[in-house]
Amino acid sequence: MTAVSQLPFLNRRTLGLWLVGAGLSAGLIACSPNAPSFKSVDITGADYAKGFAMSDQNGQQRTLADFAGKVVIVFFGYTQCPDVCPTSMQELAEVKRLLGAEGDKLQGVFITLDPERDTPELLKAYMANFDPSFVALHPTPEQLVVVAKDFKIYYKKVDGKTATSYTLDHSAGSYSFDPQGRVRLYNRYGMGAAALAADTAALLKTK
Repeated sequence: MTAVSQLPFLNRRTLGLWLVGAGLSAGLIACSPNAPSFKSVDITGADYAKGFAMSDQNGQQRTLADFAGKVVIVFFGYTQCPDVCPTSMQELAEVKRLLGAEGDKLQGVFITLDPERDTPELLKAYMANFDPSFVALHPTPEQLVVVAKDFKIYYKKVDGKTATSYTLDHSAGSYSFDPQGRVRLYNRYGMGAAALAADTAALLKTK
């Protein structure tokens, strides 16, 4: 998979303005004595990444509300991804382990960008490689367009030698929702399980 920007759909000018705004917001938030300090990008109050509604690997309709009381981390990928996706999911499983007794309050959600090849059966087997409690969502092609736009996820098919051997370039980060179902963090790819676990523990304490 070709590396892509950690912050999807942002050109340089927009990225600069976004970072300035994020910096100012972080500065204002830091002034509050009760505000947690995150290692990920704090996007509290964002008007995107509002949720999802689609079937999981077991054919059950899922929404963000199903996981109330948990920190939900949403990652977009596909099962034939050679590097970023398995690395990210393994990292998420490690985060759950690092949380110890609070590990059950973390919900991993994998949304496939390749519903054509990633059947529910394949997604179920893929999740079992990392943690059987993680949920894999299988959108229809129409649902995928909508949810990817809402989460500002970039993805593009890269043709292979045959019609079914294509790969996908896609955004590599993930999103964290607090136990109240509010999007709070954009997690950069490769930030490490320890940092992600610390942010998750902080979110579990939020009201």
